[in-house]
Amino acid sequence: MTDKPLLAVTIGDPSGIGPEVVVKAFQHRDLYDLMRPVLVGTVLDVQKGVDAINSSDTVVAVDSPADANGLPGTFEVVSPGDWEGTEFPTGNHDAGSGSASHLWVESAATMCIEGQVAGMVTAPVNKESWYMGGSKDTGHMEVFKRLSGSDYVATMLVSGPMRCMHLSTHKPLAQAVEYVTTENIMTALRLTQKHFNEWGFDRPRIAVAALNPHASDNGLIGSEEADEIAPAIAQAKDEGINATGPHPADSVFNQVAAGKYDVVLVMYHDQGHIPIKVYGVEESVTVNLGLPFLRTSVDHGTAFDIAGKGIAGETSMIEALKLGASLASRKGLQI
Repeated sequence: MTDKPLLAVTIGDPSGIGPEVVVKAFQHRDLYDLMRPVLVGTVLDVQKGVDAINSSDTVVAVDSPADANGLPGTFEVVSPGDWEGTEFPTGNHDAGSGSASHLWVESAATMCIEGQVAGMVTAPVNKESWYMGGSKDTGHMEVFKRLSGSDYVATMLVSGPMRCMHLSTHKPLAQAVEYVTTENIMTALRLTQKHFNEWGFDRPRIAVAALNPHASDNGLIGSEEADEIAPAIAQAKDEGINATGPHPADSVFNQVAAGKYDVVLVMYHDQGHIPIKVYGVEESVTVNLGLPFLRTSVDHGTAFDIAGKGIAGETSMIEALKLGASLASRKGLQI
């Protein structure tokens, strides 16, 4: 048992599908062969998830992650704060749900930072509910950066062989274009190289996507490729990073999916999110790079419209758990 990584699993917004998809995922008992999970939320909300899918699993409270045994059929829950017993609404934005889910994310991150767990896997939260609950954080990543003091944290989406590392994520498109600089691209390339080396890739093949159509057609459609992207690729090569490009975005993703590259560095949010979700939305997983701890996540939202109905799909949560366990066990990007 001790050779399996202990992972904190947040249940997400209790008004959404988070508790349900977590519970559904662990009906696949083979997950227990890979990890020891400790849930972060409330016993009541995990029990609601159990009831929603008519599971016979039991739910118990534990005082700390160290108390978790990771036995199939039993959900062990750490319940930070004073939210235990609160009846959150189902399927609606709610200040209490936002405040509670924010605290659970902070608590799980603290567990990671303090070394109580080997990493964390997160169910979906709702940014509007966080705001209603008084949070100034716009999402998970802002919480992690603040608590860990990390300067640069990036998002990579994974769906099978398709891996998209994002230069920027939640920026308005005009700001995202301004963010395409040689310095920022180099920061992202170095971070990608570092993590892929840690995951067992000796010389990862990094494709760098162009910003403009047709990679600018030699300057006919924009100048960012020549002014910012190509110089970064040349500098990366001088540093021993196996980066190529800039590749036209309308062709590079098929090449990544076919195994020609290990990852593509995309220039903005939708340039990476769209191909991932077209390629395999159900299996897509989020991984953060640049943190001093491991975090993987589902790549979907709180789905208030189907919350509490027992019909939410658990595939993304299963994949996030598998990838989290693989990375925590130093087995690499195996999902």
